[in-house]
Amino acid sequence: MSDWSSKNPYLGVMSEKPLLTSTASTKETRHMVMQLGDSGLTYKAGDALGIIPENPQELVEDLLGLLGFSGDELVETHVGEADLRNALTHKFEVHRLCKKFINGLGHKFVVSGPEVTVRLVGRTRTSLSTGENTLSWDWSGDEDDYPSDFLPVGVSSDPARELWEGLVNDAKAMEDYLWSRDYIDFLADFPSLSFTPQEFVDNLDRLKPRLYSIASSPDAHPGAVELTVAIVRYHHHGREKGGLCTIYMADHAALNDASIPMFMSPTRSFVLPADGSTDIIMVGPGTGIAPFRAFLEQREFDGATGRNWLFFGDRTEADEYLYRDELEAWRKSGHIDKLDLAWSRDPNVPKTYVQNLMAKHGEEIWQWIETGAYFYVCGDKNYMAKDVHQTLIDIAEQYGGMSPDDAKEFIEKRMMKEEKRYLRDVY
Repeated sequence: MSDWSSKNPYLGVMSEKPLLTSTASTKETRHMVMQLGDSGLTYKAGDALGIIPENPQELVEDLLGLLGFSGDELVETHVGEADLRNALTHKFEVHRLCKKFINGLGHKFVVSGPEVTVRLVGRTRTSLSTGENTLSWDWSGDEDDYPSDFLPVGVSSDPARELWEGLVNDAKAMEDYLWSRDYIDFLADFPSLSFTPQEFVDNLDRLKPRLYSIASSPDAHPGAVELTVAIVRYHHHGREKGGLCTIYMADHAALNDASIPMFMSPTRSFVLPADGSTDIIMVGPGTGIAPFRAFLEQREFDGATGRNWLFFGDRTEADEYLYRDELEAWRKSGHIDKLDLAWSRDPNVPKTYVQNLMAKHGEEIWQWIETGAYFYVCGDKNYMAKDVHQTLIDIAEQYGGMSPDDAKEFIEKRMMKEEKRYLRDVY
């Protein structure tokens, strides 16, 4: 066993990162190969690889310039003292704004100086006195009509303060604001605010590792780890942006350079059946295919006799059929007994999702489950996994002769918790 971890990562080598999607696709999915070298790192099918990214140099330099810092200033971080450039590159998340930072700005909007209260003493009065100063204006009669340069306590004339108050007092507005902005966007919206280097980093989120389901069997690819990675790119607020780790690996991490911090993240539950004669059903659209490629490689290496059924899907067959050659070869050889493909935006076929194909083959799925098959799902937890889960309950109800409550209990209690043969890797 090695001692590499998120706090003490191994500096590994990326040897390949070819495209899996076609150049015509609106998606960019890459197959990334990491060499384990002399690390002593080991893994099994179902495990994940942790990658610790770094913030793009251009983003860090732009941020330092806007803040007026050289980058050489020393700051305290959660892992000790560091110069500011290093801290913004390796210690904190600066590619996306965080709620803690916004909430911590309250002291920046404290009104200094003596407090002045405005009180209207008559509807014909057009002036008021504040000590030695007198201010006059033509009053419209509207109780909210105050002179533009003199507002009552509690009324803000600072757009930045009004924006900040709107965010901290409205959870939905805060969520929407944070979703697409980084600290450069923030400084554009709050140009009057200034920070010391320590002030700026104190409320930043710590830089976190990203975990990727391993797409390879250690026996099929000794000394290497292979990943299936969807590169996240988008355009917001006049700038090109993207997912921190996926852009780091796709654009900034050099090939054949021992510079990528990595560690293993073993799974205890998302594992193949101990008995190789057990049938398995795998549902993994998009990059959810990753662990199932590893499962299929491992079952082939082990000579497992259990049947393999894979549901895979994406947008189009022409542009997003990941690992097409391998899957078709396995289908032809009989290693994959059943391969069902769902294309959601293919002009040549009706819009179809993996859960639609599950419902279509519900009776046969139930037959496999009744004879002890394991059921796996990997991918998006917000939509796909929920729909797959409900479809599985519907299948138990329709073909298992159960009531809705009994079907739900069978899937969620018996299969998932007691028998542990309904396993999920969702994100």
